[in-house]
Amino acid sequence: MIAGTGIEGDRYFGRHDEPGQNITLVESEEIESFLAENNRIYNPSVTGRNVVTRGIRLNELVGQEFMIGAVRFRGVELCEPCLDLGTALQSGQLSTAQVVHRLTHRAGLRADALTSGQIAPGEKVCRYEIACRNNVKE
Repeated sequence: MIAGTGIEGDRYFGRHDEPGQNITLVESEEIESFLAENNRIYNPSVTGRNVVTRGIRLNELVGQEFMIGAVRFRGVELCEPCLDLGTALQSGQLSTAQVVHRLTHRAGLRADALTSGQIAPGEKVCRYEIACRNNVKE
């Protein structure tokens, strides 16, 4: 992760035409719920988000600083579902528009990287507060 630029190799690396393009996150709980309701096999990669989280409400991080491991971010805006996501999750019983409607305000978070560093699988996501600051290398 490179501060202000994003993830090397990501399609949005270095782009600044939309807010929060450095990284996108999605809650595994939301995707699991959607897939279970629609009898779909669990596959979080179908969302196209960079990071899948567990145990933290991403909507609460809009406008807030948070950490993933030792990398600090600022939540910019909700990552609302796009037609690509709707198409990826549509089925015979569920149209693209229905998918988009169901995942509105539940499809994740866009964030900007404030510091550089590596993020490994299993890293803790937490609000940037005193309890979390012991991870910061400034």
